[in-house]
Amino acid sequence: MRKSFFTVLSLFTVVNVFAQDATTKSEEKKSPFTFSGYVDTYFFGNFNAPKSKSNLGASGYERAFDQKVGQFQVGLAQTKMTYSTDKVDGVIDLTFGNHGDLGNYGNALGRVLVGGKEATGTALAIKQAYLTWKATDKLSITAGQWGTHIGYEVIDAPVNYNYSLSNLFNNGPFYHTGLKATVATSAKSSLTFGLVNGIDSKDDNNSKLGTMAQFYVSPAEGWNLYVNWIGSDEGVDAKSYYSLFDLTTSYQITEKFLLGVNAAYGSQDKLNWGGAAVYAQASLSDKFGLGVRYEYFDNKSGIRALKNREGNGTSVNSFTLTGNVIISDNLLFKPEFRIDSYAKSKAGMAQFEDKDGKYTKDSQSTFGGALIFKF
Repeated sequence: MRKSFFTVLSLFTVVNVFAQDATTKSEEKKSPFTFSGYVDTYFFGNFNAPKSKSNLGASGYERAFDQKVGQFQVGLAQTKMTYSTDKVDGVIDLTFGNHGDLGNYGNALGRVLVGGKEATGTALAIKQAYLTWKATDKLSITAGQWGTHIGYEVIDAPVNYNYSLSNLFNNGPFYHTGLKATVATSAKSSLTFGLVNGIDSKDDNNSKLGTMAQFYVSPAEGWNLYVNWIGSDEGVDAKSYYSLFDLTTSYQITEKFLLGVNAAYGSQDKLNWGGAAVYAQASLSDKFGLGVRYEYFDNKSGIRALKNREGNGTSVNSFTLTGNVIISDNLLFKPEFRIDSYAKSKAGMAQFEDKDGKYTKDSQSTFGGALIFKF
């Protein structure tokens, strides 16, 4: 009887071990499908109290996304789906709302021709839609529409430390449609080359494809360096070659302090623009941090859209201070103060309007905050 009892007990133990092992393996096996997204809402006040209730000035390009003041706004709602296997990654990244439309400005209202008539399309909703074939351990090929490799900042509010976006971001490309290949040259470096349908458009406006390149290297632990380039003939009836070089780097100096730099130099039709931004971010506790961005942007040539009241090019110095409050794993609060100071203008031709709707200000200061829910 005793022997039988221990035999049964032994069998039970073996079965239990196998069951636990199977459960552990089942738990360790991750689903190839992931679903994520976010929504952000903001409120900003402007110390100029502009009559138009807008952060935009003479050109209409003084701010990228956070354009409204004195009112609550929903910025962007994102839904992102990914499916990943050993050989293929698929991404469908859809965005909706004001910032989604602004980020996809090159797809003019998503209009398409159906039976010779205009109809509303869905192109504006596509922020990214691409597949990546992992041909080997060192070579991957991506086709579709993806976010640009240019710049330090991205469209996604939860990813950026500062809520408002830089002029370098606003005057660079947002996304590309095409084909690119990435080769890992070592464990800490890679090269990317690609062909794209011009700048910020799902369609090309001529018969000449644009080209892009990126070199990535990690010189030391916590230090990432990207050298980026894109070039494209954007002319329709005559040549209008666009070229942009960009340097982006960040260094996690300590566990709680990060320093970043973004610099860019562009040219089109023999006219130049460019600028530089410095980022410093400090974690003061597990739930709170501060980030500072200083930026200088130069469009004195007038080749980009950021111009003064006379229609000529201008330059701007910007300072942004942003808090990062982690309310929960899914909820962020970003209070922010920003000042933009433009090159001095002639009387009556200033960059920004006042409370009477007259353009009398060459600088503006804004203060407010954004709530961001992510999942």
